[in-house]
Amino acid sequence: MTRIASAETRSIPADGEPSPVPHAGHGAERAADVPVVQLDGVVRHFGGTAALDGISLSVRKGEVVGIIGRSGAGKSTLIRCLNGLERPDRGTIAIEGRDITGLSEAELQPLRRRIGMIFQHFNLLSAKTVAENVMLPLKIEGMPRAERRERAAELLDLVGLSAKADAYPSALSGGQKQRVGIARALAARPALLLSDEATSALDPETTASILALLKDINQRLGLTILLVTHEMEVVRGVADRVAVIDAGKIVEDGPVWSVFSAPKAATTRSLLGAIRPDLPPAIVAELAARGERVLGVDLVGPEAATLLAALSIELKAPVRLVHGGIDYIQGQSVGRFFITLPAGAALPQAIAFLTRHGAHVETTGHVPDHV
Repeated sequence: MTRIASAETRSIPADGEPSPVPHAGHGAERAADVPVVQLDGVVRHFGGTAALDGISLSVRKGEVVGIIGRSGAGKSTLIRCLNGLERPDRGTIAIEGRDITGLSEAELQPLRRRIGMIFQHFNLLSAKTVAENVMLPLKIEGMPRAERRERAAELLDLVGLSAKADAYPSALSGGQKQRVGIARALAARPALLLSDEATSALDPETTASILALLKDINQRLGLTILLVTHEMEVVRGVADRVAVIDAGKIVEDGPVWSVFSAPKAATTRSLLGAIRPDLPPAIVAELAARGERVLGVDLVGPEAATLLAALSIELKAPVRLVHGGIDYIQGQSVGRFFITLPAGAALPQAIAFLTRHGAHVETTGHVPDHV
């Protein structure tokens, strides 16, 4: 049986010494209330450019939070500030309640053992075996060899690579290399796992398997995970929350299902364009030429599957679905539909009905002047 300790089993504060898990009571409740990550007003300039411009973000224990944005938005600078490789010009960064912004390099070293990192290009040592790569952080920490080997065996079992312990990275596929990277990142039992574009170099099938592994690790170990990515599919597949960063600012933050169903920021809508249904221009032109009235309808919840049928009953006329459908995100039904109304149907009546049922409605195509 695999024996993997959770993040609570062996808590290591910044001085590097193990400490017991708090006993039940007020002390334990206070410890649980402390965010694993807390950023307040973080600013980082490079020359005259603000890579981070007043970033504030809180991540609770056990959350999986996606940080998403275009290239150059500030994602890489943010992750380097979190592990102490960059120092902010202003603001504070706290890891498990400890402000790291004023720590010396020596003081940062034990704290970094509380932060695991997985990378886009794996960063494995080619001259070391899979097991030796996983054991490396523990060797640096000074753990005895027998304990290192036992821990590596546990982690390779966790990521499904026990049979590859004595193989070298050159013999592994991309997905297997990333699994080794994940095992290595977990070696020192971190409180926080940072994923820096960890699936960008992988094909879609392998990406799905890595995301499933990260979600399993999150659920089994209660590990807090921060995913830095430009791929909305990655966020949808594993994250609980998503924060959208643009020009060094967080422009949107919320549960994944909420942000995906009703994005507020223009940046979010643009990033979602590849996976969120939109009315193709050819259909827009065809409907406009026929003078048809088109409604874009967004709705979250069980009614997403039945609302169009209910609207037909309300209008006493058929409603035609021309594009869109229902997605399922975090257990929520998220509907996005484009519909046309039959000739003579009352547009205000349709919009009022849909709005009463919690839908967000936009009009496109031909809309009469008096509406």
